[in-house]
Amino acid sequence: MEHTVREVELTSGARGLLIDVPGATVMNFKFYFRAGNAFTKSHDVYEVAHLMEHMAFGANAKYADTHAFEDEFTKNGAYHNAYTSDYFICYLAECADFEWKRILELQLLSVASPKFNEEEFDSERGNIRNELVGYQNDYGRLIWPSLQRAVGEDVLLLDERVGTLDKIRLEDVREHYGRTHTARNMRFVISGNLRGREAEIRKMLEEMPLLEGEELAFSEVEYRRSEPVMIRRADATNLSFGIAMLLPRRLTLAETDAMSAVNHLLTGTLSSRILGQARKKGLTYGVFSDLQIGQSNCSWDFGGDANYETADELFGVMERELAAVADGAVDGADVELVQNYFLGRHQMNMQTVGRVGDFYAERFANYGEVALASEVPERIAGLSGEMMVGVVREIMKSDLSAMVAVANGDEKQVKRLGEILPALAREAKGEK
Repeated sequence: MEHTVREVELTSGARGLLIDVPGATVMNFKFYFRAGNAFTKSHDVYEVAHLMEHMAFGANAKYADTHAFEDEFTKNGAYHNAYTSDYFICYLAECADFEWKRILELQLLSVASPKFNEEEFDSERGNIRNELVGYQNDYGRLIWPSLQRAVGEDVLLLDERVGTLDKIRLEDVREHYGRTHTARNMRFVISGNLRGREAEIRKMLEEMPLLEGEELAFSEVEYRRSEPVMIRRADATNLSFGIAMLLPRRLTLAETDAMSAVNHLLTGTLSSRILGQARKKGLTYGVFSDLQIGQSNCSWDFGGDANYETADELFGVMERELAAVADGAVDGADVELVQNYFLGRHQMNMQTVGRVGDFYAERFANYGEVALASEVPERIAGLSGEMMVGVVREIMKSDLSAMVAVANGDEKQVKRLGEILPALAREAKGEK
């Protein structure tokens, strides 16, 4: 969709993007606060951020409870939600263009004027307990916090998070809100038909009753290499795994594109080097790779599952193909394949107001940076095999890695599978 992007800073200190999509029939709102689990005052009340997020659409300065607010918000089809991550609480909403002002007013009311009460506190604490206990049946949600901890991040595991719920008091919720929900700690992305509306939107945002506060800083992490970790589950009929390989610096935009291209070559389609071989040989239904960019690091992640009897062969395929890329096995045909795929997907992905906002939101919330969608074709054209190989090699050489598996099998097998990570590091360094 055709659009223009303008970065604004309010007199309150809040920063945001106003994305004008001419003629759009939908408006999309996103508000980010650095208020996630990493910003709680102590691990004793680790779930307070999550609990506060659950209460965000409850009683506020105008509505007595969740149901009254929900009925008013959604009566014309509008949608809202919120989520908590390690670093952020994000509030989002989408509505028809004709009611954009009413919905924005309600969104700002819930974000800036909550009335945390005991009844909703008790009910949402029970809902979160149910949510977290249920997550313990999802192996992926068991694996990734364990991976984070294995490489040095200070996070709690699911069962530990459940254990903090009874320690949280309503005053902890209010304390967390007051410390984190300030103007300078807020970033926003508003997208839709903004023509003739920007001044009114800015006025509404300026009038939010938030303290000025300060932008909270992300904590530094000293990353490490870990021995393989096995989470034993009696009901695990196969082996589910996650792998993280870290580089203790943030990648440039071009390097991020290069690693996205590598991921596509390895696991992006049924003809890719790892997933394609694995499916053809009947080794796994699925294996994926992804890149996570932090403030001062990146994590190259792999995950999937395999039957115990096929896991060794699957990891053999992964080791060979990863080593091949690090050794330079990317040619012009590979680059052209990725370029064509990425260009097609980019054009397909930019077809709704929400997707346009999503394109800008995460990078702006994390780093305060704007990379224009109109520049993507040029970036795709600039992809090179040399950069793809170079970044892969650098990540492997850093030798900061971990593997976590959920299994009810042989711990020796998990240890054996995890040995591919230091082996790749040694090979990238030219060691035997």
